[in-house]
Amino acid sequence: MTWAPTTAASVDVSPDDLIGLFDNPGLLLGIPLAIAGAVFMSLGAQFQSRGVRKVETLAGATGKRGLRASHLLKLLSRPSWVVGTLLLVAAIVCQLSALAIAPLIVVQPLGAISLVVTTLINAQVTGHMPTKASMTAVALCLSGIFVFVAFAALYAVESPLDETQLLVLLVILMIVLIGVGAAWLIFKTRAGALFYITGAGVLYGFVATLAKVIITRVQHGTFDFITIACGIALAAAGLAGAYFVQTAYASGPPDLVIAGLTVVDPIVAVIIGATLLGEAARTPIWTMIIWTIAGGAAAIGVVLLAKRHPQVMSESQEHPIARGSAGPDDAGTGAAER
Repeated sequence: MTWAPTTAASVDVSPDDLIGLFDNPGLLLGIPLAIAGAVFMSLGAQFQSRGVRKVETLAGATGKRGLRASHLLKLLSRPSWVVGTLLLVAAIVCQLSALAIAPLIVVQPLGAISLVVTTLINAQVTGHMPTKASMTAVALCLSGIFVFVAFAALYAVESPLDETQLLVLLVILMIVLIGVGAAWLIFKTRAGALFYITGAGVLYGFVATLAKVIITRVQHGTFDFITIACGIALAAAGLAGAYFVQTAYASGPPDLVIAGLTVVDPIVAVIIGATLLGEAARTPIWTMIIWTIAGGAAAIGVVLLAKRHPQVMSESQEHPIARGSAGPDDAGTGAAER
């Protein structure tokens, strides 16, 4: 009889026992793509916000109660807004590429990187330097998101969806669109930035989910009526969310808008991904508790940022904030033309 020592290499491990990055190490490639998309998003938000503010100035009318058709048409003639839109397109390309190789619950929360970039850029552009309270809020947002992503990468799994699951997703989105539309009609005369940010975040959460669904179905060679219906629903939610984002720029600073989107959007996408898409099917209960705590911390950070944001407080004259010598449209003729 020949005795053979048992080693780690001789122990058979079933592929079904592997989950997360141990089952799909390639999902780690989605992380830098998602981060690149976040950077493009932050730059695009800053440029688009500048364009919206400039159009408001030229039109002599605010868009805080909802951008009018005249506002939207004039945005197309503003170079800064067009550049911002192109940057956002680049962000979408990076995001879709990340979704093609990594689970939704891993990729989507990484948009929080754009919060830091946008906060720093906006501080330089407007002269509203971040306060200790606002930076604490940003840190709370980021720490919550990164804790979530770290555990999501360990336990996320992907599985094909059946038509029943997709129909449920489409019905839920239809209800959300009706609800958000009704809320806008009722509250638009007194809605603030948080209303539009939350609405956009919810809609963009569905956009990300539908994008993941469509990419997965195409990768598996499934392109049918349900896939087309998902594409139409994605376009509808995307257009409605884009309108809310542009109106949010007219109601608050861009880093506040980004803060809301990078928390509300992932929370919605993660809830759908974890439940309906089954990406958290093999996640232990204790990890879900950590996810809940981390997501709650990030959401609290957004609320605190909304209340203690230096630009919001300065413009409402709660206390004086040192401003820069020139804003984005006061730095000379070239800036004014943008």
